[in-house]
Amino acid sequence: MSSSTNPTVRDVTDRIRERSHGLRSAYLSRLAEVRSRDRGSDRMGCANVAHAVAGIPANDKFRVVTERAPNIGIVTAYNDMLSAHAPYQGYPDIIKNEARSLGATAQVAGGVPAMCDGVTQGTPGMELSLFSRDLIAMSTAVALTHDMFDAALMLGVCDKIVPGLLIGALHFGHLPTVFVPAGPMPSGLSNSAKSKVREQAAQGLVGRQGLLDAEMAAYHTLGTCTFYGTANSNQMLLEAMGLHVPGTAFIQPGDAMRETLTREAVRTVLGKAGEAEFNCPPIGEMVDERCIVNAMVALLATGGSTNHLIHWVAVARAAGILIDWDDFSKLSDVVPLLTRVYPNGSADVNEFQASGGPGLVIGELVDAGLMHADVLTVRSGGIREFANIPSLAGESEEKRLQWTPGAALQNDAVTRTVADPFSATGGLKLLSGNLGRSVIKVSSVPDDRHVIEAPARVFDSQAALQKAFTAGELERDVVCVVRWQGPQANGMPELHKLTPPLSVLQGKGFRVALVTDGRMSGASGKIPAAIHVSPEAAAGGPLAKVRDGDLIRLDSVAGTLAVLLPEDEWAAREVATLSEAQRIADGHGLGRELFAGMRRNALTAEEGACSWL
Repeated sequence: MSSSTNPTVRDVTDRIRERSHGLRSAYLSRLAEVRSRDRGSDRMGCANVAHAVAGIPANDKFRVVTERAPNIGIVTAYNDMLSAHAPYQGYPDIIKNEARSLGATAQVAGGVPAMCDGVTQGTPGMELSLFSRDLIAMSTAVALTHDMFDAALMLGVCDKIVPGLLIGALHFGHLPTVFVPAGPMPSGLSNSAKSKVREQAAQGLVGRQGLLDAEMAAYHTLGTCTFYGTANSNQMLLEAMGLHVPGTAFIQPGDAMRETLTREAVRTVLGKAGEAEFNCPPIGEMVDERCIVNAMVALLATGGSTNHLIHWVAVARAAGILIDWDDFSKLSDVVPLLTRVYPNGSADVNEFQASGGPGLVIGELVDAGLMHADVLTVRSGGIREFANIPSLAGESEEKRLQWTPGAALQNDAVTRTVADPFSATGGLKLLSGNLGRSVIKVSSVPDDRHVIEAPARVFDSQAALQKAFTAGELERDVVCVVRWQGPQANGMPELHKLTPPLSVLQGKGFRVALVTDGRMSGASGKIPAAIHVSPEAAAGGPLAKVRDGDLIRLDSVAGTLAVLLPEDEWAAREVATLSEAQRIADGHGLGRELFAGMRRNALTAEEGACSWL
């Protein structure tokens, strides 16, 4: 570890390494054992090999079996329900073509499910969302367990898809693996204008047609949604971990570079990118404790999605690494906020890209010693290579990729330097107290709302809160407690539909906050929200003791979350239980009963809500 690394970053990394020593050593030992085997078509029985290559062209069969050429497994999350994933339809043909040009082969090893949280927000389908991550990880394992591959390419962008692919890939950590993005859609109706219409609709000032017109103007074509939510945070973290071709995260699907960058991903995973050949390292070796810390730092520096305080705990665990919310909190104390991208500002990811994008952020963090420079990446140039910007150079017939240092700061309303940040600390805070442990994203919360003290109003569902808002029952200072929303209760759905009504109340001058054992969308921001409360109510957590009228203090300055009651009175308070009728209702319909085993086995939010441990 470099001596120039920030002391807190170094200390957090050292503690993670020490905490993870036994688990990580066992993981690396298993990787070494798998890597020592003969390649698949040499190791397997003849019938196995024949099945594996029966569906590919004769020339490819010859290469795999006789020439013993590298065979790349493609795991794709393509479907055209997700605008971000629709561009992937033609990627396998591009990848196979490029592989053949390099004397290699590629096969679609398998597809993974990919649900759109934008479609399922506020519906029963959202209760499958978090666990779809683990299902995607298992589907990735099913694809790669054909065990005929020398490398892998992961095609995925959105919320649970990238963490799921990454968890699955790390369980096949012996394979060199590159993630292949597809890019954001061009900017449509601005995110701030869209949110304004949503607030007006919540007040009855805009009808369904007006709201639909606004939403259709915002989400209008192929590509990732343009706000800095979980999907785009995924892409930022993959850049910071060195798992992309450098600089590919936010190149739009229609850009001339997009296909060239996809072909470059093939060259990279085969170790043929650039002037000299190199070995693309196995992903299990690349993703060590330094790599995980780099991802955490990038998340904090960009005010990224709170979902990653769950997902990256699970990702790290898949690599034999143990992290927790204290690690995020300690890093947040020293990592400055370098971006203002919606919901933490008015800019979208296209404006972020135009103002330096991930390359600028990574360059600033590495130079300041806030990211580990001495890490492995999919390329030979290390993490500093990810501070460069790709472009096409040469004549139209022979255009080639080149990387140049990121341009000087373009727009200081969108991106800043470490010397002049938006904030000296990161955008996430750990809260603890007699209500449990929780996290809050403060990067977009107004400064005068960092501390809220108000009476509680308790709800057992987000629908109940919306009903109370519509009835005018929340026109006052209030802390809305929404419980029974954790992993074991109903799969921990995002409660994004609560943002417009709570924003309306805050806009009227009321001091409001949300406290919940559920999640908020990566696009939520300006309402103080203590989320992921652990232990959850369904596990007997303190939220099950809260009653209407209890005075609650959410203090993101001091890092506390508490009911203001005498200790003995609070200790004697009876713990409520979810009604059997509600439990049955939450567990059935639209496929929810199929996920009952995952709900039973889920760990806490702070442990990554993993259902596979």
